[in-house]
Amino acid sequence: MVRKIDRDHTRFREIVRGRIKRDLKRFVSSGEMIGKQGGRYVSIPIPQINLPRFRFGKNEKGGVGQGEGEPGDAVDGEQQPGPGQAGEDEGKHSIEVEVGLDELAQILGEELGLPRIEPKGSKQLETEGGSWRGIRRVGPESLRHFKRTYTEALKRQIAAGLYDPDNPAIIPIKNDRRYKSRKEITKPQANAVIVYMMDVSGSMGREQKEIVRIEAFWLDTWLRSQYDNLEVVYIVHDAVAHVVDQHTFFHLRESGGTKISSAYELCLRVIRDRYPPEEWNIYPFHFSDGDNWSTRDTEHCVQLLSNEILPASNQFSYGQVKSAYGSGQFKKDLDAALPDEPKLVTSDILDREGILASIQTFLQKGR
Repeated sequence: MVRKIDRDHTRFREIVRGRIKRDLKRFVSSGEMIGKQGGRYVSIPIPQINLPRFRFGKNEKGGVGQGEGEPGDAVDGEQQPGPGQAGEDEGKHSIEVEVGLDELAQILGEELGLPRIEPKGSKQLETEGGSWRGIRRVGPESLRHFKRTYTEALKRQIAAGLYDPDNPAIIPIKNDRRYKSRKEITKPQANAVIVYMMDVSGSMGREQKEIVRIEAFWLDTWLRSQYDNLEVVYIVHDAVAHVVDQHTFFHLRESGGTKISSAYELCLRVIRDRYPPEEWNIYPFHFSDGDNWSTRDTEHCVQLLSNEILPASNQFSYGQVKSAYGSGQFKKDLDAALPDEPKLVTSDILDREGILASIQTFLQKGR
C-alpha cells in the first residue's frame, strides 16, 4: 500500500525532474551545480515553485478589517510617506533540491539522446553480495531458513520411522536447522580512466578554464554512470606537461608558450605505466584554444595519435575553447590530417552556451 506522503514525494520528484530537463541548458552553462556538489549528490536551485498563500474573498461589511475606512487608508488613519510606489508583481521564489548524480546522468542521456556505452575489457573482481542463496548449518536465528529446516526435519522423521500421517507433528532438532548465507561471487567489473589534458599557457584565460571545468563535470557524471570503476588523471601543459591534482588543473595559469606534443607524450606514458588497454576503457580529453608552437609539433601530435594513443583508447576527444588570443588552428589541422578516423572526435566551444552541444558531440557515439 502506497502512503499519501510517498505519492506526494514521487510527484514532487517528477516536478523537479521536469524542471531540470526544461532548464538543462541553463544549468549546464551557468555551472552553479558544480559549486554545490557533495558526495553523490548536487544541490540544484529550482525557481518558480509556487508557495502556499492566503486567498482573500470579498468583505461584505466593507472598511479596513472590520472597522471603518476606505481602500488605501493606512491602518492608523494617516497616509505614511515612502520612497516610491508599491510593486504589483509577485516575487520569485526558489528552493534547493538534492539530485543524485546517477539521476542527473539519466536526465542528460535522455535529453541529448546518448547511447549507453558498451565497455571493452573487464577485470574479474571478488566481491560479496547478491541474493542470499547460500545455505549453512549454523547461523543466527534471524536468518533461519524455515522451508529448508522443515524439509530436513521431515526427511529425518520419515527415515527414522517417526512420521505419523494422522498426527503430522514436525519438530526440528538442532541438526535439522538450516540458515541463509551470502555467497562470495566473482563478477566482471568494467574499468575506465579519463585523462584530462588542458593548455594552461597565457592565452587560456579564466573564462576558458571555467568552461572546461563545467564540461568536465558533466563528462564525469555521464561516464561514472556507465562504469563501476572510474579513475581520473589530470595533465596540464604549456611548453612542458605535468600530472597534477584536480584543484591545480582548474586553477593553474602559466605564461609560457604551447607545445601540445608534451601533453600527448605524457598521456601515453601514463597509459603504458598504469592503464593497460586490454583491461581499461581509456578516454583522453584535450582542451586548448588551438595554438601550437610549430607546424612540426602538430605533425608530431598527429603521429602520436595515429600510432599510439588512438589504438589504445575508446575515443580521443579534442575540445577547442574560443579565446581572444588563440588562433584555433589545431582543430583544423587534426580534422584535415585524420578526416576518417572514427575514434577522433573534435568540437568547437565558442562560449558557455556551446558546452551542451560539445558534450553531445563527444558522447553521442557510445564508445
